[in-house]
Amino acid sequence: MKQNYYIIRHGKLVRKGNTVYFLCRKEENDKPELIMEVDGEEIKDQPEDASDHTAYARYILPIEQIGSIFLYGRVSMTSGVISYLAKRNIPVHFFGYYGNYECSLMPKDFLLSGKLHIEQARHYLEEDKRLYIARRIVEGSALNMIRNLENYSNEGVDLNREISLIRSTLQSCYNCSRVSELLAIEGNIRSTYYSTFPKILKHRMEWEGRIRQPPSNPLNAMLSFGNSLLYAITINQIYHTQLDQTISFLHEPSERRFSLALDISEIFKPFLVDRIIFKLVNKGMISDSHFVKGLEGCLLNRKGKEVFLNEFHNKLKTTIKHRSLGRKISYERLIYLECLKLIKHFIQMKEYKPFVIWW
Repeated sequence: MKQNYYIIRHGKLVRKGNTVYFLCRKEENDKPELIMEVDGEEIKDQPEDASDHTAYARYILPIEQIGSIFLYGRVSMTSGVISYLAKRNIPVHFFGYYGNYECSLMPKDFLLSGKLHIEQARHYLEEDKRLYIARRIVEGSALNMIRNLENYSNEGVDLNREISLIRSTLQSCYNCSRVSELLAIEGNIRSTYYSTFPKILKHRMEWEGRIRQPPSNPLNAMLSFGNSLLYAITINQIYHTQLDQTISFLHEPSERRFSLALDISEIFKPFLVDRIIFKLVNKGMISDSHFVKGLEGCLLNRKGKEVFLNEFHNKLKTTIKHRSLGRKISYERLIYLECLKLIKHFIQMKEYKPFVIWW
């Protein structure tokens, strides 16, 4: 199975023949696990600044093993690299200073279906059909939040009031007649859910609520970082189907964004992002030393990104025996299966029901 690769250092991607290299400044105690396999060769060429005699290291990208590339450093690439990655159907995702998603370099669509495109658009244009899918997305997201809370409630954390409140708020979504009402309900559910974080994390980290632009503290920084990463992962999975990335149902389609990925990722945030944050904090795997704080807010430093990305990568590779398929499926593959369920709904093969955690 192909893997996601994450580059968190500054450098350059270049191509020589059918090999792609990542060039960066050589550092003491380099740990190349997240940055491809190093071939041990130093780059002897002079850098742009002739006064800089720093040695440069060259890392080989194992193209045959790569499913997509995530760039968190300032990385430039040659046209040869862009062309080669496109031919190999390898998307490249770019993230900003705060770990926020900025853009994707996507190969051209290779799975096209005019019939499915028409059906997907019809399910958006017909209000009752759109409302059904949007309601299901909110339902899946809320039930996965509840499952997280129930796990900690079973461990003795007092969360009964919040669980009951989310359940009662969720019931009101079945009486909505507009998607805008659903969005408001989803916001209320998430607000209640976020209010439980101090209890779940035993007040180990400051939390005054969700603040995004920019993140105000380590918890907000990890939420923004993780949600952006999940968004890009979801874009990858949609790309490998015949779905249109720009036609969504809960979030309003707009210019310059893949809004369907926003919809689908809502279902998986509690499962893939929040559980990672709970684990990192409660097990002492991440602390204030992994963040940079300033007037511009709070963000993960390089070591913090390594810790989070390692945990996220391992989470995606984890497998679970699927109840319907009867075989083991990786957590990342669950997102792809969610896309297939939408396709079956559009072509009237099977009514869409969202993925809900059972463990």
